Amino acid sequence: MTTLQAVLVTPRLHLLPPHTGLARAMLDYQVANRQHFAPWDPKPGDMFFTELYWTMQLRQQALGWEQGVCARYLLTLPEEPQRIVGTVSLSNIVRGVFQAAHLGYGIDHTLQGQGLMHEAVSEIIRFAFDDLRLHRLQANYQPHNQRSAALLQRLGFVEEGLARDYLYINGAWRDHVLTSLSNAQFDPARMLA
Repeated sequence: MTTLQAVLVTPRLHLLPPHTGLARAMLDYQVANRQHFAPWDPKPGDMFFTELYWTMQLRQQALGWEQGVCARYLLTLPEEPQRIVGTVSLSNIVRGVFQAAHLGYGIDHTLQGQGLMHEAVSEIIRFAFDDLRLHRLQANYQPHNQRSAALLQRLGFVEEGLARDYLYINGAWRDHVLTSLSNAQFDPARMLA
């Protein structure tokens, strides 16, 4: 993996690599969406809603790219480049015989239902399969999260099963539907070690 993480561009979004200069914007995004994300995220710690926390997180995410274990992006609108409106990420990137990653995403509550998440995730899938040359993406969601279910289905993810008590989210163990998408164009001859 290269040391420079590229900016990705879609018709309506810029997907920016994490950097500490966006810590305040990331904090603002989290504060504005605190209630929106509460059902889907772990309970935040004491420092979560501080600029220092996000400075450290963005630094760690940039380091994760350099180490080849994740690719996280912050979504902005071209007309508002300093406002974070969402995130999309590939985490737990594993090479060798697996060549896979977990997909994660979130969007500002005021922008739901406009197709922006579909646009961003479509681009990250293209990036994962074409640029990172991954074979498989996995995405999991809580059974009552109908928006995620619909998004993943539209993108071609296949349901693989239900994992009981899968993640400790919002104060309790939560079941998750497991889905995946395989790269039909994957070329084992170009596989990264």
